[in-house]
Amino acid sequence: MSDLVRCFGGDDPLMISYHDTEWGVPVHDDNVHYEFLILEGAQAGLSWKTILYRREGYREAFSNFDPIQVAQYTPEKVDELLQFRGIIRNRRKVESAIKNARAFLRIQEEFGSFDKYFWNWVKGKQIINEYASWQEVPPFTELSKTISKDLKKREFSFVGPTVMYSHMQATGLVNDHLTNCFRWKEINDLNIRV
Repeated sequence: MSDLVRCFGGDDPLMISYHDTEWGVPVHDDNVHYEFLILEGAQAGLSWKTILYRREGYREAFSNFDPIQVAQYTPEKVDELLQFRGIIRNRRKVESAIKNARAFLRIQEEFGSFDKYFWNWVKGKQIINEYASWQEVPPFTELSKTISKDLKKREFSFVGPTVMYSHMQATGLVNDHLTNCFRWKEINDLNIRV
């Protein structure tokens, strides 16, 4: 697989695996959506690689990304998590994951699932971009600004336009693999078959 052209990952095995199997693949599992909301919120101001290497720590700290359990976390649990070396120990980010779990459950109650809420923004169809270089890929879009604004109204935090665009990329609302990357065509072909 070393002769394949990738738009990111370099020679880092974990980043390559994430690029080749997850990034840009449409997600329809609510717990995976919640997982990426936690991880992307934690990433704010940091690199994705930093967070990806702590993913298992986050899985342990946040009840396998189960929003029902996380929504019940207490201030004492926050203090406990701030001692856990497997995550970024930032109080605002930890408290945000809990606050967002509660808001996430309200969206599930209102829409039937977070997935329905989120994919409704694109009418259930992935946006396929055709960028040739990273310089062309925007840090956010008008749509990510709109989603961010709506989520903030629903009492989410750490969901700014850039974080929301990252979520759109990670969970496949957009295919932002570069056009010379082997995954761009694979993901487009996946959409055609659906």
